[in-house]
Amino acid sequence: MTGRRRTSTTTPRIPRTARTSRTRFHRPLRTVLLSAGALAVCGAVAVGCGAVPGVTGGGGGTVTVMTWAPQDTSATNKPGMPAMAQAYAHWVNAHGGLRGRTLKVLVCNDRNTSAGAAACARRAADAHVAAVVGSYSQHSDAFLGPLESAGIPYLGGYGLTQEEFESPLSYPVNGGDPALLAGLGEELGRSCGRVALVRPDTIAGDELAVPFNAGLNASGHAAATDVRAAEGATAYDDQAEQALRTVTGGTRGAGGTGGTGGTTGTSGTTGTSGTTTSTSLKGCVVPVLGERTGTFVDSFRRIRADYPAVRTASVLGSVDQSVVDAAGGASGAYEGAYATSWYPVASDARWNTMKKVVKEHAFGDNRIDPADAGVQTTWLAYTAFREAVRSLGDGEVTARAVRHALDGGLKITTGGLTPTLSWRFEDLAAVIDHPRLVNADVTYQVVREGRLVSARKGFVDVTKTLETPTSL
Repeated sequence: MTGRRRTSTTTPRIPRTARTSRTRFHRPLRTVLLSAGALAVCGAVAVGCGAVPGVTGGGGGTVTVMTWAPQDTSATNKPGMPAMAQAYAHWVNAHGGLRGRTLKVLVCNDRNTSAGAAACARRAADAHVAAVVGSYSQHSDAFLGPLESAGIPYLGGYGLTQEEFESPLSYPVNGGDPALLAGLGEELGRSCGRVALVRPDTIAGDELAVPFNAGLNASGHAAATDVRAAEGATAYDDQAEQALRTVTGGTRGAGGTGGTGGTTGTSGTTGTSGTTTSTSLKGCVVPVLGERTGTFVDSFRRIRADYPAVRTASVLGSVDQSVVDAAGGASGAYEGAYATSWYPVASDARWNTMKKVVKEHAFGDNRIDPADAGVQTTWLAYTAFREAVRSLGDGEVTARAVRHALDGGLKITTGGLTPTLSWRFEDLAAVIDHPRLVNADVTYQVVREGRLVSARKGFVDVTKTLETPTSL
């Protein structure tokens, strides 16, 4: 990734969805939402909860940061991310801190609401944190404005929203959902007949179809049918039947199971925009519903017996080993299913240091699953933050100093878990709607005998697909 010249003046644009435009319309409301501070729940490692007035990120030998994520909600929850941040702080402080400084981690629950996200951002600003690190929130329209006003970098967000790849104070460590979906689309475009994408009927969900269809298009496949689903539903029978009818042509018959492995090909009938959809390959249903993916699969399993066999696939974050286990392992709905991830499979030896830290410093905290993509992202974000602080030497660690380090060409290695990360202008990908993208690498995983394993060696860079326009 490093050394690639950015040519945004000539790069074609991936079109936005209408809901994305509404996201932009709501950005001025950020400051209004800050008044909802009581909705956030905040804690801290090392010195208790709450800010010390007047102390900056590096003041008093302490570096203060924040990690936030939704917890205890009816939709997606990521408690493992702030828990991983706390374990990281315990580990760093047990080994001398950050060049002798104590790492203090504030944690915040955004409650999966705009008001909660804004409240967390206000907490961060009031505490003069040096950065918000390794966090998850789909409400970037609520938290980025306050962070930008306070000059606080947002390092290693989960990558849920387009704005995380637009803000000059955002420093993503992965390619977000766009990379995962573009990579999955490329793979399924070679191995599926008709495709249905089942995704949340939310602002963040509206942004999922474009990169997925760009990936399908890159493999000569027609666009997927867009199946919208309520984010907090307790059953998805209607969406499961809609998806099955779509990918099977409405034909009812002997059902069956089947993953996304098997023979590939793109021969078939012509679809939209001159692309093709194979009539000889199984249809593919792709649920991307976060924690609710398991709920969808429960409905899917009940209904699929009335239809011909289809394949399933998803992305890490919607499917992980715990979800595969809960669905029945080798005899469940995910057997043979593909999934794309930003990182190597959880059993890869490159995760051993993180696993050791969790074992020794999380004190049996069962919120932390080393196979969870959010936990992994938090680990990598703190790895990057640690390198940024080290580069400052004995100088004060403030939000401004961290930004200057990250903007100044600092190259961060992660032990092979990502490519070398750098946010210089020339290292940014030429994706106009995602100008902060520096890492579009993905890995392919597949469920075999109930375990997620590597489907192929190494990383696949989907930058070119994300840079290519699509008329789908």
